Amino acid sequence: MQEYVVNRPDEGAMRRALTANGLNAAGAILRLAWQAGLQREEIEGLTWEQVDFLDQKLVLPDRSVPIPEDFAAWLRALREDRDRRQERVVLSDRDRKPLKPQSISRLARTALDREGQNQVRLIDLRNDFIIRQLEEHDWQYVSRISGVEAAGLNVHFGSYLEEKRVSTRICREEPVEIDEFALWKLLRAEGSSPAAVTLWLTWQTGLQLEEITSLRWEQVDLEKERLYLEDRTMPLSGGALGALRALRGAEQETEYVLTSPRSRQPFDRTRLSKLARAALIRAGLDDVTLRDLRVDCGIRSGGEGKILALVRRKRSITRNDVMMLLEVSRTTAYNRLKQMVRRGKLVQVGARYYLPEEVVAPERQSEVILEYIGKEGFAYRQDVARLLGIEAGQCRPILQRMITAGQLEQVRQKYILSRVKEE
Repeated sequence: MQEYVVNRPDEGAMRRALTANGLNAAGAILRLAWQAGLQREEIEGLTWEQVDFLDQKLVLPDRSVPIPEDFAAWLRALREDRDRRQERVVLSDRDRKPLKPQSISRLARTALDREGQNQVRLIDLRNDFIIRQLEEHDWQYVSRISGVEAAGLNVHFGSYLEEKRVSTRICREEPVEIDEFALWKLLRAEGSSPAAVTLWLTWQTGLQLEEITSLRWEQVDLEKERLYLEDRTMPLSGGALGALRALRGAEQETEYVLTSPRSRQPFDRTRLSKLARAALIRAGLDDVTLRDLRVDCGIRSGGEGKILALVRRKRSITRNDVMMLLEVSRTTAYNRLKQMVRRGKLVQVGARYYLPEEVVAPERQSEVILEYIGKEGFAYRQDVARLLGIEAGQCRPILQRMITAGQLEQVRQKYILSRVKEE
């Protein structure tokens, strides 16, 4: 395969070119390509309606591109210099009409040649923008503002980075918190696209990617609102049902639910995963994966109900209890419990999980203990356990932290207010 070459421009030469081309067409072309990473077709079609001066960004059909203050000021000056009835940003200097793609390339070529940048092409200015962004930001951000998927960033730009590749692995200590509003907004915008159907089926039915790529229309009953899989039957509702109905109405006769527009063959797992991932990144959901959506589905469906029922029966549960209850791994049990804590369904105290109404929230424990001891004069550990609604064994680290902080003192089995605190 031929090597992808980027002829990076000299920064000083580019600054001179921008200065030499003030509010003319060449100046607009160079700035939009080098300072915002726009492609030639995007430069040609850019309208003033797509320039958001309030938030300082260019709003394109597939992405938004932040612009620096000096570029925003230049655009304002260009706007003031123009007839307000003209919609296009880039116009001919002679007759103030929209430029054709060939004219855009020619003007850029002439301006670059004047500064000795003979090997630099218009596309190189966009590529240099992407490389500069990768040097300052993470790949998810660059993918979102450039429209280039992670695989493309790796193939075309990885060699220009210190690590020689774009790391697309998501590493985090805590389970991700899904912004449901942003996800709904994304899914509405995507309609019945392959990415949208994949995200809907993952988030609302918990399907694995392999199940989605192999799903046939004969397994989908839109009237009864059911999916018939090999090992189970899944209910269909809400967005997933709507997306499948829209897709069925627009599709020609195909065997598989999701097929490539060109080949009419089913998507392979890798390609479909990339489409869904790219859609999530464009929506700003950089840290969300298909696995996260499946976990969230499990929590919102039977898994959450089973966990809550177990807590009501036992009063408190541990991660091991959830592993046995749902027959899931230690990590999956941890993620489900953490998300339920974030949703306010459970409260975590040490290694145990309680219903919120049954215990004192961790952030109020010290306050409640101090108030009780201030009134009663002292407390045993059993008193503290009853007061907080937790196990007696869980009180020791809480009380020890309060002693270390100078709030309490321990006299044999009793806990009293610190004499320093009282003074």
